[in-house]
Amino acid sequence: MSRELVIALDIGTTSAKAVIFELNGKLVAEAERMITSYYPHPGWVEQDPIEIERSSVGAIKDVINKANIKSEALLTLGISSAMHSLICVDANYQPLSQAIIWADGRSNSQAKALKITNGDEIYAKTGLPNHPMSPFSKLLWMKETAFESYQQATYFMSAKEYIIQKWFGRRLIDYSMASATGLFNMKTFDWDEQALALAGVDQKQLSEIVPPTEILTGIDTGIAEEMGISSDMPIVIGSADGQLANLGSGAISPGEVAISAGTSGAIRQMINGFEVSEHQETFCYAFTKELSILGGPTNNGGIALQWLKELIDYEGSFDELTLEAEQVAPGAEGLIFLPYINGERAPLWNQEAKGTFFGLSITHKKEHLVRAVLEGITYNLYHIGKALERQAGEPEKIFVNGGLARSPLWVQMLADVFGKEVYLSESHHSAAWGAAWTALVAVGKVDSFDEIKRNIPIEAIIKPNEYNHQIYAEAFKKYANISRDLAKYF
Repeated sequence: MSRELVIALDIGTTSAKAVIFELNGKLVAEAERMITSYYPHPGWVEQDPIEIERSSVGAIKDVINKANIKSEALLTLGISSAMHSLICVDANYQPLSQAIIWADGRSNSQAKALKITNGDEIYAKTGLPNHPMSPFSKLLWMKETAFESYQQATYFMSAKEYIIQKWFGRRLIDYSMASATGLFNMKTFDWDEQALALAGVDQKQLSEIVPPTEILTGIDTGIAEEMGISSDMPIVIGSADGQLANLGSGAISPGEVAISAGTSGAIRQMINGFEVSEHQETFCYAFTKELSILGGPTNNGGIALQWLKELIDYEGSFDELTLEAEQVAPGAEGLIFLPYINGERAPLWNQEAKGTFFGLSITHKKEHLVRAVLEGITYNLYHIGKALERQAGEPEKIFVNGGLARSPLWVQMLADVFGKEVYLSESHHSAAWGAAWTALVAVGKVDSFDEIKRNIPIEAIIKPNEYNHQIYAEAFKKYANISRDLAKYF
């Protein structure tokens, strides 16, 4: 019997990753091609769509070579992608602009203005809080500034849509990526006429909306050959990385929460239907017509640790840096870090938020700073989690994935702050496994999304330390009060 494998493409902020799995979720091979971010003006963050597409092709080629397998072993391929990118494209599908990614803050004034005009009404229909990460806000900026690429554009696409059009000659967008634009009405499952009118965009300029199980065929034969795959292998459109990270973690039932902690971070829970929060604290994006994902993202995950490493000119590795924190007891001897160094999304939704060390004293050393930064990242996720809890109830199980999850110290800290057991997957590629599983559902190899629960290798279950939890509970009260009090100065 021939070996049966599935491949996933995970298009992230810093890289395109390709991962090959066995059907039980066991990792076979992984490969990565980096993606360059450009900062042409303060607050602007852009990437080259052509580089994103080339990195995606290259990652797939690399992982197949690394696994040393024949294309016949691959059943299907599923796609995961970061949300909120926007590209202006001409009639021949050539980019007129760079990909403006989620971290770009140029539309901050438009997002702020929206909050006091139509913002609540738009949020109630789309589930996307008013924030410059939103492609809707970016389009408002383009319209108001008479951005040349916007004026010349025939179509508007995300990076994922650009790749699909390049490979298959079709303009398609899945439910989740559509709902992440701020232009998608979650009640009608179609583009929202009010949002389109405000953005100055016609529905014909946007892609056809399809479910995550949409099978793509007819890939360009040259691209398939370059990748090393069969041109008739079914490729499945998949979803956004957030929804797929929950699926790939097994966090798809009520009470099951997934935390992603990489460069940025998020805490999310699957729900039936559509729900928004009273104060725009959380997002609600579609996965299927029945399932949505409720949660909040943070701009400040591992990027805060990277910032500290560069600030103190630390020459060791990130693993060595985090180990510095082991010298300090929980609570960092009263030092509290608000990690808003990159502005903030949930729970503040304020791009002008700033990071702060509170409680510095002459006795604090670099190890205290490291501990405080790690704790600040965790408090912030807990802060978002409390907003999520007000809507979805107290979490019963917490699953964690992402780069920070590779740190035993931080995963224990997470369990201690939340006061809950944390389930750590054997693979840190939850979004990729979610994309692969979606593809398997689409081609009929597996029966349902729920069945993935029996196919997630769990590396460990981290139990909370009750003594540490009590220390963190008191420290978080102070953290939340400081965050609230300083918010008026941002």
